[in-house]
Formats: sequence, C-alpha cells, structure tokens
Amino acid sequence: MMTDMQKDFNEDAPNPVEGRGKKGQDSSIDSPLKQRSFLSRWMNSLVDIGLGEPLLRIGTNLFSIIAIGIVIVLVQVFFRQLNSPLSENSVQASGPAVSAAIVSTPALDNPVIEGITRSAQIHTNIPSRPRNEITKYTVQEGDTVFGIAEKYGLEPQTILWGNYEILLDDPHSLRPGQELNILPVNGVYWQWLGGLSFGSWAEFYGVTAADIIEYPANNIDAKSIGDYENANIPVETWLIIPNGKREFVSWSAPLGVTRENPASARVLGAGACDPVSGGAVGYGYYVYPTNKHYLSGFDYSTKTNHLGIDLAGNEGEGVYAADAGVVVYSGWNDYGYGNMVMIDHGNGFQSLYAHLSAFNVGCGQSVGQGEVIGAVGSTGRSSGPHLHFELMAGMKVNPWDYLPPP
Repeated sequence: MMTDMQKDFNEDAPNPVEGRGKKGQDSSIDSPLKQRSFLSRWMNSLVDIGLGEPLLRIGTNLFSIIAIGIVIVLVQVFFRQLNSPLSENSVQASGPAVSAAIVSTPALDNPVIEGITRSAQIHTNIPSRPRNEITKYTVQEGDTVFGIAEKYGLEPQTILWGNYEILLDDPHSLRPGQELNILPVNGVYWQWLGGLSFGSWAEFYGVTAADIIEYPANNIDAKSIGDYENANIPVETWLIIPNGKREFVSWSAPLGVTRENPASARVLGAGACDPVSGGAVGYGYYVYPTNKHYLSGFDYSTKTNHLGIDLAGNEGEGVYAADAGVVVYSGWNDYGYGNMVMIDHGNGFQSLYAHLSAFNVGCGQSVGQGEVIGAVGSTGRSSGPHLHFELMAGMKVNPWDYLPPP
C-alpha cells in the first residue's frame, strides 16, 4: 500500500525534464504539497512559452519600486513625528497614563507636557540690582568715555562730570591706569565748598536740595542737617547730584580769533599772533585737511565736550588748510592741543589743527586751500597720531556738516 501511495505522489510531482506532471490527483486531499505542485506547473508553463525571464525582470523591478516607496513613506512619517510639537508625548498617548514620570525630548526648546509649563533658557539672567554707591573703575588700553559709559548704562557726560579732577572735562585726558568714579546714576559728582545757600548750590545743577540730601548714596541723615535750603553739611563733602547737569569747563580754543584781533588767543600759549591786515580770504567751502577721511579717535560730540573730529593719519603725514585764509595761531598750546595752527578764513569762519608734529606756516602767513601747513602728530593730550580738527563761526560747529562726503 505504501508503494502505491509513493507511486501516486511521484506521478503528481513536476517532471524536471518535461516541466509538467500527471493529472492523477486525489481531490479529497487539499495539502500544501498540492498547492506547490500547481504553482510549479504554472511557472514551468510560463517558462515553456518563453515568458519566464521577462516576468522575472518585471517582478524584480516592481519589487524595487514598491520597496523604495515604502522607504520614502517611512522617512516622511519619521520626520513628521520628529517636527511635531506633540511628538514627545507619543509614548504617553499610545500607552497607559503615567502619573509619576514625565518623558521629555531634549531636542525641543518648549516641551508641551500636560500640567507643566516650562520654557528652556540658554542663559540664566541674574536680576540687575541698582547700585547705591560709587564704583571705582581702572581705565584699560583702548577705553573711551563712550565705551565706559555704555558698560555701566550711563550717559557719557556723567563719566566726565564724575571725574573732573582727573579728566578736566576733556575726553582726550583718558589714560590707561586711571581710577575713575562711576556714579550709580546719571548726574554730577562735586564737592560742597559752602559760601552760598545749599538750595542755591543745588539749583545751579538743575535739582533741588532734597534731591541731593535724600539720595541714599550720599548717606546724609536728613534729621541732622536742619533746613534743607541751608543744610548743615560739612564743607568739602563730596556729593552725588542725581540727574544734575552743568556746563563743561572749556579746555578748547576761544572763539572769535580773527586776523584783526588774534590777541584773544594769547591765553592759549606761545603760538598767539599779532594783528594782521589783509591776506587771503576763503571760498566758503572746505576740503579734508588729511589724506585719510575717517576717524581715528573721538567724533564731534556735545555730550563729551569734544567739539571737533579726530581724523586718522600716520605720524608725519601732511596736514592741509581746509580753506584759504590767514594764520592767526602757530605754536604750542597750553590746554592740551599740543602744537596747533589756527586759520582765519576772513568770512566769519576759523579752522583749527591740533596735535601737530611739525609746522609749515607761521603767524600772519596767507595760505591757499589745500596747502600743506604741518604734519600729523601726537603732541599735547593725545593717545596716538591723528589730527584734531575744528571749525567755528561764533560757535563750534560740526565739521562733518561742512566737509564733502568721504
């Protein structure tokens, strides 16, 4: 019996040579072997008629396309979940609620977690506290009045008004190693010397006596000074005048130094000239007095009492007359300008050239526009070679308003 069954099975199996089997099958048996036998006969039939290889190529290509499509879909789903603000809660949303632990994604700046609001901060901000006393600051190489003021959140004039004995209201006086007073508020630092009522003294700075007496950093016991207007404050006491203002003490050249009356400049030093009659008259427009047309130092600023511009230049480079005129000052200046030349243009304007290393002109000499009058230097109160250039017409004016574009 086993021999007959084995024979029937062999007859139904596909013939490896002919590619087909016999039809003698038992319909009562529905087994995987019979299904594979049918598939094998079907595949062999396709091979017999010459379609095997093309179908194999088509099937391979179709499988590759389907696989690529699946990969693309999976990548899109992955990145969509990664960029979703709710992606970090996917674990909680797909499973049982977790009350004791919170899963967060470090890559997100603002995780959205039910019941908790938290924003990640890259920097920790330390609350700024108002200063109630004067801070000491040592000037570093490269410091400017503007830079120091910005560092402490103050106006630049406060740096000058808090350090008159060191800077003399002149920003050029700033030197590395100086120890400056940094006030806790914008205002003036000045010494009470008596001689007038305290109320009048406070009024001079645009504030009231109470503003000074009650300012905490002055450490004044208001009960011990009596009447505020005639406050009993010891003479020579240094006081912070909060939000106070004053006129700058002039360190610069006087105005109105003309060829007819140059004697007004005699207080400046040995370079003052005698009166001059006649001479060249300017055109009323100006050229740059240096080869370089940009700053190397301070700009024109009423806030820092710098009423000129510091033009860049190398030591020894030429300095030129900005307009035609007559020299009314040529020599050393005692107030920080060093070697200085001033030209009266005969039309109400004068120009000033300071910190020179050399002179090419002398008193009373007529000069033409663009003529060499000296050389760039660093004499007087100067931190390096440059030309300090001023224009005046009854008052100091901003030279940038009169010079051509750089």
